[in-house]
Amino acid sequence: MTAQTQRASHHPVADALDGRTALVTGAAGDIGRSTALRLAVDGARVVLADVSSRVEETASMCADRAGTANPVTTVFDVTDAEAVQQAFDDLNADGVVPDLLFNNAGYQGAFSNIVDYDPEDFRRVLDINVVGVFNVLKSFSRGLIATGRPGSIVNTASMAHGGAPNMAAYSASKAAVIALTKTAAKDLASNAIRVNSISPAFVGPGDMWDRQVQRQADTPSQYFSDDPAEVARQMISAVPLRRYGSLDEVAAVARFLLSDEASYITGFDIEVSGGAV
Repeated sequence: MTAQTQRASHHPVADALDGRTALVTGAAGDIGRSTALRLAVDGARVVLADVSSRVEETASMCADRAGTANPVTTVFDVTDAEAVQQAFDDLNADGVVPDLLFNNAGYQGAFSNIVDYDPEDFRRVLDINVVGVFNVLKSFSRGLIATGRPGSIVNTASMAHGGAPNMAAYSASKAAVIALTKTAAKDLASNAIRVNSISPAFVGPGDMWDRQVQRQADTPSQYFSDDPAEVARQMISAVPLRRYGSLDEVAAVARFLLSDEASYITGFDIEVSGGAV
């Protein structure tokens, strides 16, 4: 089977992103990796960014799945504005100017009742999830505007924006991401850069699901049992479709918003939640 056939059999719209260059932050994580794979299979040149050198694992998987040469990788901390800009400058010097951005790097933070929440962890969550998203969005947009090309940004928010128990910092940060998305969409519309966000609910199987279940069980609350198996049942019972979402289902929505199939959508948050609110 050729790489072309593999792409066509994996997704119904093969090579739909040919000629596009997509930067994915948090590319070593589950959602970042899954979305990078989908973008690569659909023909985009992917630029993979993370604070961890594990991003090379994602690069290898993208190369294997898409049948192309190794993607570009870069390692930086999204909270460091100078490091972010330097990464974009280095990419530009190599002739790489992304026109798509999956602004996905994030940190879930501690699980704790708000009266016990560690202020330092609270600041760290906001620094990564809000300031980090802003830093990358700004450098990406400035670089793309200089070329005069249109583009698309998808920020990763979360259904926690509605206020998840024991997750004060994370919930606040993701509500901020949605507000930032709406403002950025207005500010960048005159440059033909669309900005949207996605809000996943429970996603599994994998480390994200297992960690959230265990941490909610470990944190005293009137909302969840102290038994992880029961917490899992409680979470699923809150979802009308009675299951968690898959990584590929989240990636599919991000890919849609990044593509020209969503060319008249901007300033919008899509909840990938199975009907949960």
